[in-house]
Amino acid sequence: MKGKVKIAMVVTVIAALILVAFGALAAETEKKAKSPKQQAQQEKMKACNADAKAKGLKGDERKKFMSECLKGDKDASATPATPAKDTKAAQQEKMKACNADAKAKGLKGDERKKFMSECLKAAP
Repeated sequence: MKGKVKIAMVVTVIAALILVAFGALAAETEKKAKSPKQQAQQEKMKACNADAKAKGLKGDERKKFMSECLKGDKDASATPATPAKDTKAAQQEKMKACNADAKAKGLKGDERKKFMSECLKAAP
C-alpha cells in the first residue's frame, strides 16, 4: 500500500510541475506580443537609428540626434508654421524616415509604394 501511495504522490508532483511549466511558457508567450504602440515606437527607433547612421553621427551628437528624432512627432505639432525652406527640409527628413521604415519592414513593389504614399501624407 505504501508503495502505491508514493507512486501516486510522485505522479501528482510531476503532473503539477508540468502544469506550472506550461503556465510559465504561456505567460512568456503573452509577454512577447507587442502592442501597436510598442511596435510603432520600435519602427520609429529603427528609422531614427538608420538616419543617424546615414549621417555618420557618433557619441554625444548621436545621442542628441536620437533624442530629438524620437521626440519629433510630438514637437512638430506644437511648433508654429515654418518658412518654405524649413518645410522643404522637414519634408526631406520625413522622406528619409519613411524610406527607413519601409526598408526596415522589408517592403517592395506595390506594398512599398502604398506605404510611402500613406507615410508621406501622414500629419507631420
